[in-house]
Amino acid sequence: MKRIAGILAFLPLALHAQKGFEMNGNVTGLQDKSRVFLIDANNPKDTVCKTTSAKTSFTLKGDLKDATLYYLVFTPQQKKTVLFLDNSKTTATGDINDVKNIKVAGSPAQADFDEFQKTFNPYFDKLGADNQKAQMSGMTDSLQASISATIGEVFAEVDAFITKKPASSVSPFVLLVTSQLSEDAVALETRYNKLAPESQNSFFGKYLGKQLADKNFGAIGSKAPEFTQNDTQGKPVSLSSFKGKYVLVDFWASWCGPCRMENPNVVTAFNRFKNKNFTVLGISLDKNKDAWLKAIKDDGLSWTQLSDLKYWQNEVATMYKVQSIPQNFLIDPKGNIVGRDLRGAALEEKLCELLGCN
Repeated sequence: MKRIAGILAFLPLALHAQKGFEMNGNVTGLQDKSRVFLIDANNPKDTVCKTTSAKTSFTLKGDLKDATLYYLVFTPQQKKTVLFLDNSKTTATGDINDVKNIKVAGSPAQADFDEFQKTFNPYFDKLGADNQKAQMSGMTDSLQASISATIGEVFAEVDAFITKKPASSVSPFVLLVTSQLSEDAVALETRYNKLAPESQNSFFGKYLGKQLADKNFGAIGSKAPEFTQNDTQGKPVSLSSFKGKYVLVDFWASWCGPCRMENPNVVTAFNRFKNKNFTVLGISLDKNKDAWLKAIKDDGLSWTQLSDLKYWQNEVATMYKVQSIPQNFLIDPKGNIVGRDLRGAALEEKLCELLGCN
């Protein structure tokens, strides 16, 4: 589970908008002749517009190509805050020592973004605290119940937000952020279809549409495609041979740093649930057998491992449309996908939900 700051750091950022951006600011404590910049949050090297302050006042003007997230940056104080701006005439007021709470008036997108943060940040804080407890002390049934209840409240707020603001450029952003709390692509698509055309045609809307198209393969509830690949001894192993068990099909490689960092979490989950009708089936995107075997030994991966040593052209990875690793699919005893991209505590949370924690 990620907090909002982490989520913002990885989302692609851009949107269509109208012409004509202007911000008139007055920030207490701002030094005379400070440099003020508006920077694309997705590309910190892209300065959208800039100006020099007159004492505590400044004016930024330009055309915003996208209604999206921008950094408002002040130098030499080296202060910045993130805003969701569109091509509107706005005012910005606040204190240089508290830039995160600068108030922007006149931008519909920023107003919706303010409402998003006010509504959802308390839930993200609660989930972050529960996730930290799980990492420190292990997942319990009561902690799992608390997390599940909070996630349920989050999605109730999501439904209220998009119902109230179906045409907002922030609504698809809300769906993207909260989609990381659930693997239910069907529910995400249902919410996406409730957005107005202008919201769906925004960048976040288009990005979400592409994500949904990609997720339609391997969607929760769909049948996991059958495959056969050789194990470390060169013997063919089929996915169907594990029917009757919960199986985590785990795509990784010895050369993948994030995969190696994630392996201890998978080992912990395997050891905790292996006697509850659960196992792991590793699919390696290695091309060097010796490196593959050494990583299996070094990381203590005691479950079945498969590979055709074709690197990114691994036939199972291609079949499952794997474009980055680590990536995984959780398959139930009937061969249906019931989870995907379960990392860290999220894997144990899902297994607790399905198999019980005790």
